[in-house]
Amino acid sequence: MNAWDDAKPYYEELNNRPINSVEELKKWMLDRNELENYIAENVAWRYINYTRNTEDSDIRSRYLFYINQIKPKISPFTNLLDKKLIDCPFQNELKDEGYKIYLRTTRNEIELYRDENIPLTVESEEKAQEYAEIQAAMTIEYGGVELTMQQAAKYLKSPDRKVRKEVYDKVIARRLQDAQRLDLLFSELVKLRHQMAVNAGFDNFRDYKFRLLGRFDYTIEEVYQFHESVKQEFAPLAEFIIEQKRKKLGLDVMRPYDIDAEPAGEEPLKPYEDSEDLINKGVTIFGKLNKSLGNYLSVMHDKGYLDLDSRKGKAPGGYNYPLDEIGIPFIFMNASGKFRDMVTMMHEGGHAIHSFLARGLPLSVFKHTPSEVSELASMSMELLSMGKWDIFFDNPKELVRAQLEQLESIVDSLPWIATVDKFQNWIYTHPEHTIQERSDEWVKIFKEFQPDSVDWTGYEAAMISNWQKQLHIFEVPFYYIEYGIAQLGALAVWKNYKNNPELGLEKYLNALKLGYTRSVPEIYKEAGISFDFSLPYIKDIADFLKHELELLETNVPEIV
Repeated sequence: MNAWDDAKPYYEELNNRPINSVEELKKWMLDRNELENYIAENVAWRYINYTRNTEDSDIRSRYLFYINQIKPKISPFTNLLDKKLIDCPFQNELKDEGYKIYLRTTRNEIELYRDENIPLTVESEEKAQEYAEIQAAMTIEYGGVELTMQQAAKYLKSPDRKVRKEVYDKVIARRLQDAQRLDLLFSELVKLRHQMAVNAGFDNFRDYKFRLLGRFDYTIEEVYQFHESVKQEFAPLAEFIIEQKRKKLGLDVMRPYDIDAEPAGEEPLKPYEDSEDLINKGVTIFGKLNKSLGNYLSVMHDKGYLDLDSRKGKAPGGYNYPLDEIGIPFIFMNASGKFRDMVTMMHEGGHAIHSFLARGLPLSVFKHTPSEVSELASMSMELLSMGKWDIFFDNPKELVRAQLEQLESIVDSLPWIATVDKFQNWIYTHPEHTIQERSDEWVKIFKEFQPDSVDWTGYEAAMISNWQKQLHIFEVPFYYIEYGIAQLGALAVWKNYKNNPELGLEKYLNALKLGYTRSVPEIYKEAGISFDFSLPYIKDIADFLKHELELLETNVPEIV
């Protein structure tokens, strides 16, 4: 697809085609699905290639050509086709539950669609890509070697405090070089997003985005309930873990560069030698859980659909990109020899398995779930795989360390997720705020959830700009609390698995096979868990996690 004219006739035919029966409606939906799959896969490769090398101007131009020249022309036709579907009298005869979910989503998109938001969306996506390019260009020099931010992070685990401090100082100095630029860029994004919300008839972007994300199964009030429950149950646990680490490190006070440190005598965990080793061990672990799961990753490897290594010019982050036309997803990562790379492989592998399990569903809209479900797939796999991590760690002590670090990272992540989400709620309900007001509010919310025992004296500027490293805030606003919701669900899935491995895994896989043909609470129920943000439920999950941490602290190596 080199121009809009390549696709336009197909959209026009779908829009003009008469539909005289429910059978013709289903055929129309399948034909539309085929066209949209072709377009989506074409776009997918433009994006994948761009993120793999943001410094290639030709690749960048190809991706931005779609954003600027093709996507704005597709959006009005998408709206026309949505209206054609909803206005068709035969849609009432689509009885399957999956169609009900699809029609609900379509009605929502029709209600939110505005022609005047198309150029604003294009502009906001361009600015989001500018953020990715700024981040991808960040490097430091250490030991005579140029390192990406991801590569530098492994030195923050060093037992040598001088090394940690030196690298941390370099990382912060480099990030602060672009802090003002990112502040101004984000202010422009806030303005654009607020205007999009106003155009759609909303008071603020928060309320608009909540609807746009299709959050049909919970309310904004429940989001604040999530924040409060996490603050009460997980923030104190995070504080306790930091204090335990301080004692192990033999420090009087924890500093920001100590948070990820390993105690003296313990080198950072090294679960793999190179990306090929990471892939092979990942395939083995997935195969031990279920043979077909390992086969899925092997297919991706054989197709060259795994790009794992960090390198200069490569966009930050990681993702699994579903490719509905070919039916095989693509995994993108920034591995640099760290333990977290292994966990990321398990995480993105969980997304990939979800893509494979749902690929047999007839329409792509049935395959693509809300993030509360897609992240449940990935985060559950992190935990379900833990009992097989001896593939990465043949030393029992290192295996326990790895499992302990994983559970501690969950405790650490939930307050951070609540911090980021609460911050975004404030940003978009106060759209006229200044940069100074935004910085002050960030520090206030950060201190509300993060451990008091970390001393940031001398690093106040780093604390103030700390939110800028979270790409979701710039690129996919409000797509973040889903990680917290799914993390709680993943812990519940793991709890079931520990009680009955065979049944727990079966329920998890059956839930993923549903795709988005059921509501989020129904999919969670199929997985054998609850969709619940209440304090009693979250306390139960926190208590379970606390118990597992205590077992590992006493060096009990058995973990299912």
